[in-house]
Amino acid sequence: MKSLLGKLGNLLSQEYALIRGIRGDVQYINDDLASMQAFLRDLSAVAEGNSHDHRMKDWMKQIRDMAYDIEDCIDDFTHRLPPDSTSEARCSFIFMRIYELWTWWPRRDIAELKVRTQQIAERRNRYGVNNPEHGSSSTTAGGWAAGSYSLHTLIDDVTTAQFIGIKEPVGVMSDMKKLGDWLTEHEKSENELAVVSIVGFGGGKTTIATAFYRAVSSKFDCQASVTVSQNYDLDAVLRSILKQVKPEISNQKHGGSTSLEKRKNLASGIKRSFMRVVPLIRVHGQKGNDRSSDQTLTRLDTMEHDQLVDELKQLLAVKRYILLIDDIWSAHTWDSIRFCLPEKNKNSIIIVTTRFQAVGATCSPTDETGLLHTVNLLTGDEPKNLFNQSVSKSKIRKVGEHVQDQVPDEIWKICGGLPLALVTMAGVVACNPSKTDSYWSTLSQDMLVVLEYISEGLESWRISRKRLIRRWIAEGFASEKQGLTKEEVAETNFNHLMRRNIIRPLEHSSNGKLKTFQVHDMVLEYIVSKSTEENFITVVGGHWLMTASSNKVRRLSMQSSGSKHGSSTKGLNLAQVRSLTVFGNLNHVPFRSFNNGIIQVLDLEGWKGLKYRHMTEICQMVVLKYLSIRQSEIAKIPSKIEKLECLETLDIRETRVEELPKSVGQLKRISNILGGNKNTRKGLRLPQEKGKKPLENPLSPEKPKEPENKRLSSQEKGKGTMKALRVLSGIEIVEESAAVAAGLHQLTGLRKLAIFKLNITKDGDTFKQLLSSIEYLGSCGLRTLAINDENSEFINSLDDMSAPPRYLIALELSGKLEKLPKWITSITTLNKLTISVTVLRTETFKTLQTLRMLFSLTFTFPFSAAKQDQDIIKNILEDNKL
Repeated sequence: MKSLLGKLGNLLSQEYALIRGIRGDVQYINDDLASMQAFLRDLSAVAEGNSHDHRMKDWMKQIRDMAYDIEDCIDDFTHRLPPDSTSEARCSFIFMRIYELWTWWPRRDIAELKVRTQQIAERRNRYGVNNPEHGSSSTTAGGWAAGSYSLHTLIDDVTTAQFIGIKEPVGVMSDMKKLGDWLTEHEKSENELAVVSIVGFGGGKTTIATAFYRAVSSKFDCQASVTVSQNYDLDAVLRSILKQVKPEISNQKHGGSTSLEKRKNLASGIKRSFMRVVPLIRVHGQKGNDRSSDQTLTRLDTMEHDQLVDELKQLLAVKRYILLIDDIWSAHTWDSIRFCLPEKNKNSIIIVTTRFQAVGATCSPTDETGLLHTVNLLTGDEPKNLFNQSVSKSKIRKVGEHVQDQVPDEIWKICGGLPLALVTMAGVVACNPSKTDSYWSTLSQDMLVVLEYISEGLESWRISRKRLIRRWIAEGFASEKQGLTKEEVAETNFNHLMRRNIIRPLEHSSNGKLKTFQVHDMVLEYIVSKSTEENFITVVGGHWLMTASSNKVRRLSMQSSGSKHGSSTKGLNLAQVRSLTVFGNLNHVPFRSFNNGIIQVLDLEGWKGLKYRHMTEICQMVVLKYLSIRQSEIAKIPSKIEKLECLETLDIRETRVEELPKSVGQLKRISNILGGNKNTRKGLRLPQEKGKKPLENPLSPEKPKEPENKRLSSQEKGKGTMKALRVLSGIEIVEESAAVAAGLHQLTGLRKLAIFKLNITKDGDTFKQLLSSIEYLGSCGLRTLAINDENSEFINSLDDMSAPPRYLIALELSGKLEKLPKWITSITTLNKLTISVTVLRTETFKTLQTLRMLFSLTFTFPFSAAKQDQDIIKNILEDNKL
């Protein structure tokens, strides 16, 4: 509703667009919806069991459906408007007549929607839909709306987000001790491959298995973690394992086993000597611009089943490995996976989690080589103590708010001793401090239903935090507030989900921020149930079987994974789809069933069936804001992408796209351009033309010749400058990219610049232009700078900048770095630093100890040649006496 009111306000500000009485209708709809929004906010503070009777729910559903229809109509109407109103030609009689015909359909819909709002308001009075009770809490649903927090609280959420999730699991100490004791005995016995089966439900088994896996994985040569679930793709599981164990094999090929051992000794020596400098130090190898690694990844994606099995067996046969295979549902599934692994392997371990005792017994027979461990429920005072402890950790105090210290015992008793249920419920209690006893009583009854769904085993996919936040912004779920950007507000909302313990952290970036997560299975079913009830999303395929509340689909999620239900959209009305997400490899996506005038989000990450013809259809979706074709097989972006004037995020990472078209410069609202491949350091070339003047921006569209006396509008003057661009990641700059390097000057709003491939010489014009651009962007607010310099001349010349990039919070310099830039000590905000191992000297740490905000320090090996790699390590060991 909030997003819609914003669109209506923007439309009302365009007087020339609201002709023939339309202004009055739009104003009426805007005012009525504002009143309805206030009414709904009051309703959201009342427990459903108390006031949300069937009449109220039906009335709320009518408002929701009408709001969707209004937004569709407004989007369709807006994209038909002329781009500018200042030209005198706009007032011509002929133009106005054509314009009226062109906008006739949406103007008719606006008139009809005005009547609908009147009817809905009258219907509420006619059928006695009462106002919410007076004196009820004004807290919004869930008690965590960003607007109710002080500016200080919001900023604190953003700045401390990096520490979220960095904590030990609670309620599993006895389980961890038993597993640790077993591992100690297993290592003494030098047995063959052992399988540990952890049996449980409600998320406890996964929490324990993950904690154990993380605690011991450093003892093994290679590690991999995969989730299987009820319906799974065996080849996808094998590919995931291969991609996780491949890097260690690659390091061995480049440096040999001796080099690998020296790397480990070096890392442990650094941590012993310098751990006081920063909280987190990592030393790892980096492949650099190794074309073979890119080919290997491509080969893995195209391998047949037998090839995957042979490859995996060969790699693991000579390694001591540890695998975590989460959520196996049947003995047949275990047999299928076990067949793909080596028969024998000294002291390797497989950790299996399952809900079923019989499956666990099959995976881990009762002999000396394995362990069958059952996760027990908490008893006695343990559930209450864990609940109170978790409430205290998750509690957030708002300005002037009294936090309720006591809640009914039924809240923690209903969790039945399940650690995950207790922690999750504690998060809900902590974020709803002013709720009444009646609210908690109603919630307890709802939780009984939720817990019954646990055995059905619904699992979520691995979700990227950044991907989720960008989608929230694209759909209008996060807006600027109290001086904070959309991204910062979205981060705050995400942090609240973390505090509620609704999501399970999976991976963290080196700066401590959460990278990927999953939704706990015990709350996922509840989320799906509410989404279905409110027609928020429709899922087809996978192991989901959802019945839509109406045949109108607003957000569509299409999934594969061997579903017996299939992924057919037959019988669904897709003309009002605003968001499409694809999981897995589907044979068909019904692009022609969508309304190109309203669809805003296309998330096609990983869909191998995407073709160039689909891209031409996508370029007709004129209000599209988010487009991700990451990990697809697309090799070219159509020049017609210029039609996507509303596009904010373009994600083409890990595709075969090597260069952007010239027309991308016409995307005025583009905020994120993500390309290249970070693993292989393959970069994305920005459009470059021969004969381009050095200071012309290559991202600017071609400017046609205009009469000398023509007066340019404000939009025409700023054409092609891409002022909204905040993230430019994964680009390539070579000697011929002088115009590209110079054009970066104009991207004054840039906050992140990541150059995956830099190959220029110091004497060239590109070198000078790039150094000048980075210095200028550093003064404009650049916060993240990453450069992979192949010949290392550029990164060793950063001292030549007259002023340091004072706002940096993350700096990555890959290449044969000779010394740190002198200005690095003046960057008081630097939080994350990634530099080459070539500067690993005592004087480096003396310099870094002045950086009080430094949280993460990573050293990388930039060379792929084994001889160079070994010489570097040898010199470092000798210089530092490690």
